[in-house]
Amino acid sequence: MSVASKTHDTVQPPAAVSIGEAFAYWLKLGFISFGGPAGQISIMHQELVEKRRWISEHRYLHALNYCMLLPGPEAIQLAIYISWLMHGVRGAVIAGVLFFLPAFVLLSLLAGIYLAFGDVPAVQGVFYGIRPAVVAVVLFAAWRIGSRALKNEILWSIAALAFIGIFVFRIDFPWIVLGAAVLGVIGGKFAPDKFKAGGGHGASHKQFGPALIDDDTPPPAHARFSWGRLAATVAVFVLIWVIAMVAIQGIPDLYIMGEFFTKAAFLTIGGAYAVLPYVYQGGVEHYGWLTGPQMMDGLALGETTPGPLIMVVTWVGYLGGVTKEVFANPVAAGIAGASVATFFTFLPSFLFILAGGPMVEATRGEIKFIAPLTAITAAVVGVILNLAVFFAWHSFWPTATEAAPFTGNFEWFPVIVAVAAFIALWKYKADIMKVIGACALLGLAYTYLI
Repeated sequence: MSVASKTHDTVQPPAAVSIGEAFAYWLKLGFISFGGPAGQISIMHQELVEKRRWISEHRYLHALNYCMLLPGPEAIQLAIYISWLMHGVRGAVIAGVLFFLPAFVLLSLLAGIYLAFGDVPAVQGVFYGIRPAVVAVVLFAAWRIGSRALKNEILWSIAALAFIGIFVFRIDFPWIVLGAAVLGVIGGKFAPDKFKAGGGHGASHKQFGPALIDDDTPPPAHARFSWGRLAATVAVFVLIWVIAMVAIQGIPDLYIMGEFFTKAAFLTIGGAYAVLPYVYQGGVEHYGWLTGPQMMDGLALGETTPGPLIMVVTWVGYLGGVTKEVFANPVAAGIAGASVATFFTFLPSFLFILAGGPMVEATRGEIKFIAPLTAITAAVVGVILNLAVFFAWHSFWPTATEAAPFTGNFEWFPVIVAVAAFIALWKYKADIMKVIGACALLGLAYTYLI
């Protein structure tokens, strides 16, 4: 490509995106969305903001800030939000379903294999290589998001306080969000220039060029707020939930799952790790859908497969359906349990975006709304860094416990893999999927050679 054509590409917004082109991208994302929410948010930014320019930096961060506030998996909600802006309800459904569908199929398949054949050495070897890769992906995502969002010393301080709060004092994520929002409200009043999202108007244009949904692009007709539309949207979702619950009412164990995972969906402020204790307590201790070790195995699979980390609920539902024998055929029972757990976990995410999105679009550009969200983004950088530390600890000291955090053998191989993966991502701008694939092969080879 010539210099002239490159210049032209960066001064003209991209052509309108068809629903077919969008479908192809969201399907691809469903298969490559490794690394948990941090990695997924990083992948979407790289593709949608930097390369394709479907949405500007400021609009992307504005949507991300809102999704960070919501219960539920923020990465899938961000995908739903962007696709909803572009193609309405149809786009929201396509992006949301395709985001978790590959993970649903893969985890259901792995759950069936797990129950039928027990331990699979090859899979364990792949996990051994992927875990340190996830450490690098999350750490790299913290750097990428922090380099964009932390534009001054105040936002850096908020990020540092968030990390200290969650890492040292074990403050729950919702309190960190609330504290950051309060700081944002105060800061927006007394130092508004310090709390402008994205570092000021036009910053994204300098890097990536005009976007299809640019800073000044007005919301489309379907994204404009009205109280009537809000009431209708909520009513439709309530009706969908009631119909789904009535459909499984005749199978008591599935009905209990529907109720349980609906509650879980509204308790996931802070992402999957915030809700894991609740799911563990209910699924293992209260309802007996699976054992503690089975829950931990499912979490390992959820961490190393594409899709939101909260997809561990698919694993819990599958094993719960088989354990409770909701159908005579164990495969049918597992798929039924997995489907119920996944459906009721993700249904509220669509509600939050389709009902709340128009309000968020209406507040864009108002500092009194932007400042708290900007502060929350800064705090989330610190929380993501804590997640990287958490992954590193479990990867480098796999047998350690909280009571004795550095007991057991120190694993040198994961450290080398993590460092190499981070250098590949940071210095050489390697594709995330290729890095993860290479690390998986290394882990598989190492497991069979040692």
